[in-house]
Amino acid sequence: MLIIEVTNPRELVRQRIGPLGERLIGTVVDPEAQVEKALIQELETAFRKYGIEARIVSVQGAQLVGRDQLELPIHVREERDIRLSEL
Repeated sequence: MLIIEVTNPRELVRQRIGPLGERLIGTVVDPEAQVEKALIQELETAFRKYGIEARIVSVQGAQLVGRDQLELPIHVREERDIRLSEL
């Protein structure tokens, strides 16, 4: 199992929406959700290309603590099952 924590979502969204939209970050725009959604799209494309079946889940609330602990509870934001039979 892989866990990928995007550590710079605010900066990534800021680059995409520019200085005017920067004020919306955190109020209207959820940078973590935006970046995770784009990342899931890219992962799905790559997984299908290589024949990988997977379950990708975007969760809210999980927190990595150091190198050996994952804090929960989690709230699932988005989930996608990737099956090759859907091609």
